[in-house]
Amino acid sequence: MNIILLSGGSGKRLWPLSNDVRSKQFMKLFKGENGEYESMVQRVYHQIRTVDPDANVTIATSKSQVSAIHNQLGQDVGLCVEPCRRDTFPAIALATAYLRDVQGIDPEESVVVCPVDPFVDADYFETLKALGKLAEAGETNLSLMGIKPTYPSEKYGYIIPEDGNCDVPQSESRDLFADVRLVKAFKEKPDAETAAAYIAQGALWNGGVFAYKIQYVLEKAAQYLNFTDYEDLLARYATLEKISFDYAVVEKEPRIQMLPFAGNWTDIGTWNTLTEAMDESCIGNAMMNDRCENVHIINELDVPVLCMGLKDVVVSASPEGILVSDKEQSSYIKPFVDRIDQQIMFAEKSWGSFRVLDVEEDSLTIKVTLNPGHSMNYHSHERRDEVWNIIEGTGRAVLDGVERPIKAGDVLTMPAGCKHTVIADTELRIIEVQLGSEISVHDKIKHPLEQA
Repeated sequence: MNIILLSGGSGKRLWPLSNDVRSKQFMKLFKGENGEYESMVQRVYHQIRTVDPDANVTIATSKSQVSAIHNQLGQDVGLCVEPCRRDTFPAIALATAYLRDVQGIDPEESVVVCPVDPFVDADYFETLKALGKLAEAGETNLSLMGIKPTYPSEKYGYIIPEDGNCDVPQSESRDLFADVRLVKAFKEKPDAETAAAYIAQGALWNGGVFAYKIQYVLEKAAQYLNFTDYEDLLARYATLEKISFDYAVVEKEPRIQMLPFAGNWTDIGTWNTLTEAMDESCIGNAMMNDRCENVHIINELDVPVLCMGLKDVVVSASPEGILVSDKEQSSYIKPFVDRIDQQIMFAEKSWGSFRVLDVEEDSLTIKVTLNPGHSMNYHSHERRDEVWNIIEGTGRAVLDGVERPIKAGDVLTMPAGCKHTVIADTELRIIEVQLGSEISVHDKIKHPLEQA
């Protein structure tokens, strides 16, 4: 199975745990089989590997998420990186061209596209395999997954089957292919009144899953985006119109089939839907008294959080801020988060993570964690000095081409212009103090280590 996982968005509705770098799919809130917390992207990736160990998985993502993906899934995961965000049609077109032109996949093979963050069970991925086989058979140009709607939502597209039957079979032993239905129409994100009318016609929600032959989408992309191959599309990506795959392709395609999905499916996009999927009511240093009802606490800070006598409330605390909200009202958080202007306070990188501890006018203090065997880029700064206080672990530092061992208790000073990096032999924890009047993430010059 060829599968493209769409990993995009900033997840502002899950502030303060999510930000422009740490989107919702990277938040570790679900317990895996080994008892450790895992993120949505880790959960989905492992579920795919369990159902189909040989699946060819490519994650379509933005540059800002590459480090987090490497941190959570390792260096070997397939990535198609967008130079900038241009919505789902350009992203899917780029990833599909990547499969043909970079990975060498036959254009007659099928591919399944799905979001990276649905909260689902293994049967969801069995349905994805069935969709891939439907697309490969080529009886229609597109194959979609339909989810039985629970209310007339304005957030989803609606798939209207030709037979007007919205009953989704529940039998686990049924023949999936016997449930395939031709699609009469696809309508993207109608208002609530129109959505109710669609449901009355037997419509199902679009689960954001599309299956097709690679050549089909490449032809659509060539028609609308006027490109020749992957490199050409990549070079012109920033000039492309922002448009969704639903609007650009699905609504205009007359030959579509749909496979209903009857299993558990949760679109985790807000705090109230996220907390419904959580195994525990408290994560982190948190507690509540027995008068609390339907309360969830997620605390990433090193201070305790106590809740008493609350009902239907979510409390979330991170270096980005603190949210205390009625669960229903938490769905309306985005306009308020849009008014918050501050630097990123936490991020996962390919080598580890960092967390901002203190911000002053002429200094910035952060806690850096490097994973064993990893290192930072060899780099320098023009407008700031840095001081590293090693608080845990062992490794090696390279300052202006000179390597030296480091351990807990060591202090290293790097004046502006000094080329430096650190290599972790064990997990390394460092308190880094940046000193200067113009501290900026843009003040960083990378150097090849072998030429130091």
